[in-house]
Amino acid sequence: MTVLVGLDVGTTGAKAIAISPEGELLATAEEDYGLSTPRPGWAEQDPEDWWRASQAALARLGHEPAAIGLSGQMHGLVALDGADRVLRPAILWNDQRTARECAEIEERIGLERLIQLTGNRALTGFTAPKLLWVRRHEPEVYARIEHVLLPKDYVRLRLTGARATDAADASGTLLFEVPKRRWSEEVLEALEIPSAWLPEAYESPDVPGAPGAGDQAAAALGVGVDRPGPLSIVLGTSGVVFAALPGFAANEQARAHAFCHAVPGGWHAMGVMLSAAGSLRWLRDLMGGTYDELTAEAERWPPGAEGLTFLPYLQGERTPHADPNARGAFVGLTLRHDRGAHVRAVLEGVAYGLRDSLELLRGLGVDAHVGRASGGGARSDLWLRIVASVLDLPLERPVVEEGSAFGAALLAGVAVGRFSDVHEAVEACVRTRGLIEPEPSWREAYEAGYARFRALYPALQPLEQP
Repeated sequence: MTVLVGLDVGTTGAKAIAISPEGELLATAEEDYGLSTPRPGWAEQDPEDWWRASQAALARLGHEPAAIGLSGQMHGLVALDGADRVLRPAILWNDQRTARECAEIEERIGLERLIQLTGNRALTGFTAPKLLWVRRHEPEVYARIEHVLLPKDYVRLRLTGARATDAADASGTLLFEVPKRRWSEEVLEALEIPSAWLPEAYESPDVPGAPGAGDQAAAALGVGVDRPGPLSIVLGTSGVVFAALPGFAANEQARAHAFCHAVPGGWHAMGVMLSAAGSLRWLRDLMGGTYDELTAEAERWPPGAEGLTFLPYLQGERTPHADPNARGAFVGLTLRHDRGAHVRAVLEGVAYGLRDSLELLRGLGVDAHVGRASGGGARSDLWLRIVASVLDLPLERPVVEEGSAFGAALLAGVAVGRFSDVHEAVEACVRTRGLIEPEPSWREAYEAGYARFRALYPALQPLEQP
């Protein structure tokens, strides 16, 4: 049997899956690793941990692959010397130390021109401001850099010896000219970053050594979002609303991201909130209980939780507020609000954050009639009922829930000729189950709740400035 393998280099661990060419899940393996937070707002990992975990996960699959596809956390900075040695811990996508560098980038290039070139504004999570931060604060490290890679691309280097990336993942560096699908000489010159540091960028199925894509583009393929139509709704550590576009389009203020898709010649727009299922994990760690116990208690509360509203800005925010200083909050507490009410408010607050992203995508002409839900939070029936009702959008679950790793395995199938293109791979392998409709009786409560949610950020924002 031809076996296709997908490897996802995530934030909490490496996951490997083996599938048949018909999309049947044959095996999975996962190896965890830690996250370092040496200062408030910082997030780092040792790239060697990714490689060790990837090797272990691949070894445990028990299948000899015809091809391996890669996906992984986006935006992380892996700085290498001329011998491909790691110079410092990788700075991750959720690291918030680079506000000063983001302002510098927008001043050097101009916000309007930056959006024209890259489809995005300068955000703390992106790769370019991380490079400027290293130049300012660690000049001895910066002086030794000869190569810059993204997380999954470092694993490819160790796996195959190839230094390469793909247009989808490169789009999240702020160094890539997204409309033209190439590195931006104008941005590199303005920021004084040598183009020789960057790997060759290919279309996702064509990357030498192992095809690949950033985790969100790969996850979209894994749920069947390879062309305009359904949305990808991700309830992972972060929350994502993702739509394939018929052509490049960017929000005027870049409040949603415009990136190249993993489909050659395709683009996508997405909104990203930093703490989605991560918010529920934080509450569970704080209050105790299992996820099943917490959601059962939440289900006893009516929609709106009697006015208790949660802002999910536990680690700053990206969409729609590009604000690393945004902070989470519970507002509207009364003596009646117990643990279940807090859980309900968290589930609803995340759903409101996803709606913020959906409204921005609709402003780009996205007209979706169904969402494909994935991520750990999508295992909760209650949470999907809430999200469907807040978005006023029916939701489906994929039969194979491995998301990014599944999409990477489909790219592997294209790379070895098992499928003629990405569309054929998706058509052959992606199937969905069930349909969760919006609850009509919840609509009024959630329209009022969303209006309250929208009013809270501008009200609290002046209190959160450093």
